[in-house]
Amino acid sequence: MSELWQLGALELAEKIRSGNTSSREVLEAHLARIDAVNPHLNAVVRRLDGEALAAADAADRALADGAPLGPLHGVPCTVKENIDLAGTPTTQGLPALADAIAAIDSPTVERMRAAGAIPFARTNMPDLGLRVHTDSALHGLTRNPWNPNVTAGGSSGGEASAIASGMSPIGLGNDIGGSLRNPAHCCGIASIKPTSGVVPMATVVPPEDQLLSSQQMLAEGPLARRVPDVRAGLRAIAGWSARDPRSVPARLTDLADGEHVTVAVMADPPGGRTHPEIAAAVGRAGDLLSDQGHRVVEATPPAYEETIEMWAMLLIGDLSVMRPLLEMVLSDDAQSVLNNMVGQYPAPTLQSSIELQGARYNANRSWSTFFEQHPVLLSPTWALPAFEHGADLGGEETATIMSDTLRPVLPANLLGIPAAIVPCGMAAGLPVGVQVMGDRYTDLRCLSIAEQIQDAEGVHTPIDPVTG
Repeated sequence: MSELWQLGALELAEKIRSGNTSSREVLEAHLARIDAVNPHLNAVVRRLDGEALAAADAADRALADGAPLGPLHGVPCTVKENIDLAGTPTTQGLPALADAIAAIDSPTVERMRAAGAIPFARTNMPDLGLRVHTDSALHGLTRNPWNPNVTAGGSSGGEASAIASGMSPIGLGNDIGGSLRNPAHCCGIASIKPTSGVVPMATVVPPEDQLLSSQQMLAEGPLARRVPDVRAGLRAIAGWSARDPRSVPARLTDLADGEHVTVAVMADPPGGRTHPEIAAAVGRAGDLLSDQGHRVVEATPPAYEETIEMWAMLLIGDLSVMRPLLEMVLSDDAQSVLNNMVGQYPAPTLQSSIELQGARYNANRSWSTFFEQHPVLLSPTWALPAFEHGADLGGEETATIMSDTLRPVLPANLLGIPAAIVPCGMAAGLPVGVQVMGDRYTDLRCLSIAEQIQDAEGVHTPIDPVTG
């Protein structure tokens, strides 16, 4: 029989609903798991035992009283430290914000509670989310459960490490340059970066207003071990909110029962190197979909490399504006990463910024045409395996390695399209996350394709962390 901490979010919700266990028992099992493995991993950086246990007891009373129950009733969840959770600090991984207490929940936390979930812990992230490696000036290094010597990814690395090791069944993170998908790949779990505007974002910790790159490229989303749990999380948090003027009441396209689509496989994205085992894993995912009746072809969207460059230019434009403030709060390591990023491109001008927006619109239009012919695109998440701790620091050679590694995740941010991650295969002894992309508002279809891959491939987490 599986331990409670080994079960998925929806499995736990069903066991609670049916009376086979209680919300308190589920929560206590996950708190005990944190006691057992977090001292090694350092993924959870704040526990909320008292209020979470009280919420679990309230959930059990609600069940006994016959009250209406949400889809995640009584299930514990974790929250990244740059998402507001009332009564706790939204630290962004910075000592300067260690006491920045949020008075109210973010829309996503509020909606997870409404779905019945119980926030019970906060998870680690790098300073301001500026690294794809989770090592913060405030809380230190998070380790990967599969290999203690390589990165758990970032910036939602605490979430992924906690979920992959059984400390949490489901959690919340965010993504402007793969920050939900990078750690899902590194730690062998599932996630989705939703279409821009599908999930609302808001904070009461200054600055409350987003600059242009965040308005166009940043999204919050769920992480879990099983794709159906990711779907349940997305359904819980999606929808319009008055607190986020970008948010929309979108109707999301799903895969119809028995529907087969054309799937474009891009195992070796242009613009850099791809590890052969990663390319093979993407090809295997395509084969699994072909076996299920989908038409699988090799194809690459137009202007692929140009979208990667545009992502960098858009983000760096905002980082250049914020740089004087950032230099006051970032650690030396985070500052080094910032310098590497900004140093690769010329300072933006008014003309270049206007031209960039026109080019982005053109890319969106051409990719939409591509998706008319190929509704689903499979690619790597990272083109190279998870790197050793600190390997993202350094000069020009490091920048090239990071560019090669990250290039598959960046177009989805620039274009605001959905991108789901599902583990499929191994490379260099580490899990490989296959990325399932589609046109805007096809989030549920991306997850259905990802679920078909996972049904054929199996679920490989949670695991006991490797410590040697």
